[in-house]
Amino acid sequence: MKQIVGRKMGMTEVFTEDGQMYPVTVVEVLPNVVTQVKTVEKDGYAAIQVGYEEKREDRANKCEKGIAAKANTVPHQVSKELKGDEMASYQLGDVIKCDIFAKGELVDVIGTSKGHGYSGVIKRWNATIGPKGHGSGYHRGQGSFANNGRYNHGVMPGKHMSGHYGNDSATILNLSIIDVNAEKNYILIKGGIPGAKKSIVVIRSAVKDVKAKPVKNLLDRTPAPVEEAPAEEKAE
Repeated sequence: MKQIVGRKMGMTEVFTEDGQMYPVTVVEVLPNVVTQVKTVEKDGYAAIQVGYEEKREDRANKCEKGIAAKANTVPHQVSKELKGDEMASYQLGDVIKCDIFAKGELVDVIGTSKGHGYSGVIKRWNATIGPKGHGSGYHRGQGSFANNGRYNHGVMPGKHMSGHYGNDSATILNLSIIDVNAEKNYILIKGGIPGAKKSIVVIRSAVKDVKAKPVKNLLDRTPAPVEEAPAEEKAE
């Protein structure tokens, strides 16, 4: 399993050469630097720790500076542990770039969903709003707590009620990679992914055995070079 850390930048749309439109999420994937290597003998499990996005030395604490010094790199804003057979081959100080994934691959994206604070059942569970006319005093309540005598001493577990909504770890499976650009450090993923803009996400190989659909070539929107006029025409 391959994994890499990136930052969700937002959504846009791209077009193929035959005019088909893909809605995509742009994920900035700066080089991931391996800052620690976890082993079964020493730590009880195998994994690597990577750093994402460089941090100024004066903003790092002593522990972060020590970890960075061992890897011969600089402190980083984000540290994540990545597991998988393919990740075990990396050594301390190695750099992982977005080109470990290829166009057309299926991936899973793990992020933190948007937080909505304390929300009612209408927003949190998509419950039906009560009648608003004819003197009704019930509009956005939680509904009846009756349980037909099956659980008279309390509320049955699982009852949809108001409460904390969002800001949880979320995973979306089997998303297609539309494009990978190692020079500009981004990956285009078809559809939406969890989290707000600028939030950190982890992209991994799809865990389910699903056949990937072919991805068409994108339309090249690079401007054509402007040809300079001959010197004689300039003089005129």
